[in-house]
Amino acid sequence: MELPTALGWVRPVNEVSLQIGAGKCLGLVGESGSGKTMLSLALMGLLPVGARVNGDAWLEGEATADDKEMQNQDGPGRVGAATSTRKNLTALTEAGWRGVRGQQIAMIFQEPMTSLNPVMRVGEQVEEAIRAHKPKMSKAMLRERAIAAMRQAALSEPERRAEQYPHQLSGGLRQRAMIAMALASGPRLLIADEPTTALDVTVQKEILQLLQELRRELRLGLLFITHDLGVVAQVADRVAVMYAGRIVEEGSAAQVLATPKHPYTQGLLAASPRLERGKLTPIPGSVPQLTALPPGCAFEPRCSLRRSDCGIAVPELRKASAQQAARCVLI
Repeated sequence: MELPTALGWVRPVNEVSLQIGAGKCLGLVGESGSGKTMLSLALMGLLPVGARVNGDAWLEGEATADDKEMQNQDGPGRVGAATSTRKNLTALTEAGWRGVRGQQIAMIFQEPMTSLNPVMRVGEQVEEAIRAHKPKMSKAMLRERAIAAMRQAALSEPERRAEQYPHQLSGGLRQRAMIAMALASGPRLLIADEPTTALDVTVQKEILQLLQELRRELRLGLLFITHDLGVVAQVADRVAVMYAGRIVEEGSAAQVLATPKHPYTQGLLAASPRLERGKLTPIPGSVPQLTALPPGCAFEPRCSLRRSDCGIAVPELRKASAQQAARCVLI
């Protein structure tokens, strides 16, 4: 993906290849500016004006009722066409995105207070998320579906919460309202962009448990974006570490967190807060500007293990084991 800037075109997301199965969770980790949120916006079709996208992004799964109706209109002879779908998101028009966004892919944003409309009741906002895809649904049915979604998101007293405004809810309840909006139309893929960052520890644990339960019960694919490796350890089956727009390490959560192969992943783990005092080791420097990336490994200027060949060319993702790969010449 490329974006136009005053200094030329930049690639905030570059050579990224990920796979998320139904009922599985992929944790996407990296510092601010590494490209995590831009990747999620690309998956939602919410890119800035002028953005260019190359490659494919396939969404597969069982067909919805609307999909089946459209496919059956194409006539007989299409065996199995009405039971499954396969869409290339990069080829969708804006009209096509309206049928996908919210209904098949939904997103939970980091700060619910800036995502919720402050002058609309919470229940009306959940209903709006349903009405966008079911414009002919009756008002009574909309209300029933909205309350069901709020109950599914573990909002206490959903009927009463539906009548309240966002400022009348706590941070945890607002985040649950956002989850209810995301679930209301029954998506296949749920993107959670640092949904627990602004919450205290006890509420954070409740939200993480809720997301875990929902993905298992609803067979949701979950892309969980965070900079907190401790959170990833609780929710993710697999982990992808992102740096300067590229995936630098990917593998099972157990292996990546226990035996990280890329120096950047090792640095993130060393910089994570621990119970032991004096054990925090920050990574020197900062993420490079996309307009001034080094010719080789983007992490090379900050890496304590760098060698002469690190600055020659961008390393390929190399297999470290059957379940783990890293973009490093040391593998």
